Amino acid sequence: MQCLLEHRSIRKYKTKEIEENILNQILEAGFRASTTGNMQVYSIIVTKDQQRKDELCNYHFGQAMVKQAPVILTICADFNRFNKWCRQRNAEPGYDNFLSFMTATIDALLVAQNIAVSAESFGLGICYLGTTTYMADKIIEFFNCPKDVVPITTLVIGYPDEAPELVDRLPYKGIVHNEYYQDYSAETIDDIYKEKEALAQTQALIEENKLDNLAQIFTNKRYTKKDNIAFSNSFLKVIEKAGFMNNGE
Repeated sequence: MQCLLEHRSIRKYKTKEIEENILNQILEAGFRASTTGNMQVYSIIVTKDQQRKDELCNYHFGQAMVKQAPVILTICADFNRFNKWCRQRNAEPGYDNFLSFMTATIDALLVAQNIAVSAESFGLGICYLGTTTYMADKIIEFFNCPKDVVPITTLVIGYPDEAPELVDRLPYKGIVHNEYYQDYSAETIDDIYKEKEALAQTQALIEENKLDNLAQIFTNKRYTKKDNIAFSNSFLKVIEKAGFMNNGE
């Protein structure tokens, strides 16, 4: 519970290496995550070589922690291994569709979170990299991933060289619905977001970006419609090329 409730994203790391036995235990904890039908349709690519990390950093928008942290884990949706096993057992797989891609994606993310919590239990820090799906085509080339394999997320792991404050979260009442989904009124939205909007760092961000409010920082600066559409189109091409878009026609 302490690991879960005190989670922080770490972006600065010490040069200290992660002991091999600790890394192996963390990965084993990942393997114990829930998985659809016990198929385990995911793979984990471990990057520790400094030159490889330096190159990989280019595909994560130059985020310095990729070069700095001792271990980078790229976690992929992977039906390649399972499909080959099926065919070698005279069982023709039917996993070349979007539902199967989602199945493998869910498996990959469940594994990633097990790894993250396990790493933090050893006193390590972690950070998820959303740039993985933005640059999936380049990352596939970098790792020589075959058909049926798509990178879903990346975990930077190492000993923290910073101790950031806990970031805010929305209140319980803004997230939990009892029995039925209870849609939000304008008044409820105001109530849910009032603490986040009142934070000193929020006010500083608004002033820095010369905008009216925090919502505009998300829509105008951080995650714009233009970027969302561009990266969506790119990722859809990756999914199709990987063989997950068979619609049965």
